[in-house]
Amino acid sequence: MPLFLMNYPVIDPVMVNLGPLPVRWYAMGYIVSLLAGWFIATRLARSDALWGGVRRPVPKRLDDLLVYVAFGAVLGGRIGYALFYNLPFFLENPLEIPAVWKGGMAFHGGLAGATLGAWLFARREKTPFFSVADLVCAVAPIGLFLVRIANFIKPELWGRPSDVAWAMVFPGAGPLPRHPSQLYEAGLEGLALGLVMAIAVRAGAFRRPGLTSGLFIGLYGVARIFCEFFREPDAQLGFLFGGATMGMLLSAPLVLFGVVLILYSLRRARRAANDLAAEGP
Repeated sequence: MPLFLMNYPVIDPVMVNLGPLPVRWYAMGYIVSLLAGWFIATRLARSDALWGGVRRPVPKRLDDLLVYVAFGAVLGGRIGYALFYNLPFFLENPLEIPAVWKGGMAFHGGLAGATLGAWLFARREKTPFFSVADLVCAVAPIGLFLVRIANFIKPELWGRPSDVAWAMVFPGAGPLPRHPSQLYEAGLEGLALGLVMAIAVRAGAFRRPGLTSGLFIGLYGVARIFCEFFREPDAQLGFLFGGATMGMLLSAPLVLFGVVLILYSLRRARRAANDLAAEGP
């Protein structure tokens, strides 16, 4: 046991009861993140200075983008959880797959679903896909932060046993003090990554299609892998080979893909600049 131990701040997972309908912090995290992301994305899409001459989504059409991305994220997150984290259970109980209110969402599946939603929107609107994806990635850390805070309040996805001074005994996780890994993820995947996205956008990342997406995907992968060293693996999976976790294995390709996308974006922008210079005045 550590010499000092922080008390877990027990918070009712139900934020408010609207008659017979309980509104949980977890659901509210998704709702607020989608609305806040839509609001900020609209402001970003209206700024000519951030985009230069790059075609981007029409601000008044972002209501539809919200629907596409939200539906894709929820559907992909649930399917991803079923495939990667609890496949035997869902094969035996396929009717449980739509029961998202019982918990169980995978970020990597949600990312795939949101990407598909952004692609369908871009195709319908005849807008470059990377411009749409960059806009979504610029505001995605808002959702990551709020959902990780909701994970902490629930509580779920707690950390591994630890003797650090800020370790906590989580309800339902046994008597051992553990890392508050949900807060680590909220800080890195949410606050830190959001700050990087804000700096990149202000520095002109939108003018290089794909750069914002590459930064988000690659840096999320790094942050997630780091946090997995402190997070308790899902009970039904445990540790995989070499002490790796499913989160690590799913995040490693994101780092590689992010680097490739960044290099592709910078090379494409450099080629466009060279072509423009060759044309002369």
